[in-house]
Amino acid sequence: MNPKEKAAQYAFEKIEKKFHKDFILGIGTGSTTNCFIEILKEKKPEMKCFVSSSSASSDLLKDAGYIDAELNDVGGPDIYVDGADEVNSKFELIKGGGGALTREKIIASASQKFICIVDQTKVVDRFGKFPVAVEVIPMARSYVSRQIVAMGGRPNYRIGFLTDNGNQIIDVLNLNFDVPFETEGRINKIPGVVENGIFSARKADYIVVSDGAKTYEL
Repeated sequence: MNPKEKAAQYAFEKIEKKFHKDFILGIGTGSTTNCFIEILKEKKPEMKCFVSSSSASSDLLKDAGYIDAELNDVGGPDIYVDGADEVNSKFELIKGGGGALTREKIIASASQKFICIVDQTKVVDRFGKFPVAVEVIPMARSYVSRQIVAMGGRPNYRIGFLTDNGNQIIDVLNLNFDVPFETEGRINKIPGVVENGIFSARKADYIVVSDGAKTYEL
């Protein structure tokens, strides 16, 4: 197995005994999350339903016979499983490379536990190499970009991409990450911003890491 598959396997084994007929799973988006979904399709643990951050993940789990539910109808998932673009030792994350950051943050915030699964390359001492995705209302894109420039950031419009919410994405480099929590909040206060990909207010509860040779929790 590759590192992503091993991290997914470790995470499944960690929560396998928690599945039951009333269990609600939250599931994220991306290549590492897809590895976890493949394990679900193989092992077929019992659950009531799942809540997904993307139509792509929903389609995979529906194909496996699981019920796709809306968060409004079921409340908070018992456990949310997702990957990340960067993670640090404080369990803070950078997410949004796939553009599903808003739904991911909503489901993560509503969940009782959030398990993040990554390969070793995603573990960093300081955020900044991977751009922060900012979901914006289309009419506000230029205004938000100017405000981000005033913060010292370098915004780049993700051309030709729309989120599942019908919004646009600005990818931002050169942000100040001395205190990620403060930067997360400052961006979200800009009118026109829907959400950003800094997960500091809602951190992961567990981070599972694999480099292929070993798999462990931060």
